[in-house]
Amino acid sequence: MAIKHYPRESTAEGEYTCVDLFSGAGGLGVGFRNAGWQILSGNDVDAAAGSTFRLNFPEASFFEGKVSNLGADEILDDAGFRPGDLDCLVGGPPCQSFSHNNHHRSAEDERARLFEHYLSLVDELRPKTLVMENVPGIRSIAGGAILKEIEGRLRAMGYDVADTTLSAEEFGAPQVRRRVIVVASRLGRATELIPEPTHWSPNFRIHARTNMVRPITAKKRLVTVWQAIGDLPELENGGGEFAMPRSGSKAFSEYQREARRGARTVFNHVCSGLTEVNMRRLIHVPEGGNWRSIPFDLLPAGMQRARPEDHTKRYGRLDRKGLASTVLTKCDPHWGAYIHPTQDRVISVREAARLQGFPDKFRFAGESLMKQYVQVGNAVPVQVAEAIGRAIFEHISASASKRRAA
Repeated sequence: MAIKHYPRESTAEGEYTCVDLFSGAGGLGVGFRNAGWQILSGNDVDAAAGSTFRLNFPEASFFEGKVSNLGADEILDDAGFRPGDLDCLVGGPPCQSFSHNNHHRSAEDERARLFEHYLSLVDELRPKTLVMENVPGIRSIAGGAILKEIEGRLRAMGYDVADTTLSAEEFGAPQVRRRVIVVASRLGRATELIPEPTHWSPNFRIHARTNMVRPITAKKRLVTVWQAIGDLPELENGGGEFAMPRSGSKAFSEYQREARRGARTVFNHVCSGLTEVNMRRLIHVPEGGNWRSIPFDLLPAGMQRARPEDHTKRYGRLDRKGLASTVLTKCDPHWGAYIHPTQDRVISVREAARLQGFPDKFRFAGESLMKQYVQVGNAVPVQVAEAIGRAIFEHISASASKRRAA
């Protein structure tokens, strides 16, 4: 499929410039824009995601089509740049090939090799910095060979390279979600591009810059499910509207106030309709509970053979005081804990988007509800993206200051 070029519709300011490949709806783009970056252009093969990106980033151009059909000269001509001018290239080659949920994982999967096209563009664009993000499964597939190959090729291009695993909840997202990021710089040490956690977690983790185990020292507490979605209007099973008034609801947390900023309308607050048998199942699930509370005769045949310790997230109902499980591309109770804490239905597209950090003014396009869920589930949590964007912003600024002082 040939690349379709959609020119930018407006202009925007930002001290540093960014191009977002494999952009999806634009989770990385929103985070970087929040951190003060100018998003020059995006690229994705998915037309629905492209429509969403163009709707929310009118200041950016968009290249719709396979990244293998996108040339560096097209990106440079669109921006009016020469090789080396771009401040940051970001992107997440499709992660399904590397996911532990994919039981047919293979390093030879066509999607798993898309990083090669990304690296070819890096070689021609020569951005000052770059970010690649993916699922934790990239560390184990082919014995870690994919990750080693990526980092080796970047070093051969003259980049300093580092990688780490970031936990979304430690940056203010109200869900448990792990992402591997690879960062690289031609300006200095790549470890400076790795952000420090901002929110407290009871878990210990590996300090990204020293590889020493240490507890989180951030002062902010984790954001709960109810602090994220508790102000949104109630819905019936399968109900909602793609644009609805707030109906007098008030924000009762800082997270909600920030999410509502600049949006008087609630967009995409629509949920999938569950079948009658699933409705009979979920009414037995208490808040914070799962399939084990469902009467045996109502369980799907496969789950009647499950042990109590199996599938702990299936048919899960979210806990208002806890974190959401990872938002996937299907908010289906058979996949995980996607039942609303207090209402007998699955969470809406907007509620899933809130859990991913998208502001309410961000609208998801696509002719089907399922395509909107997919866009939300594929995104990088905005809070994680913003933290990375701020770290790289500071890295480039510090490098520029050193050059001026020299």
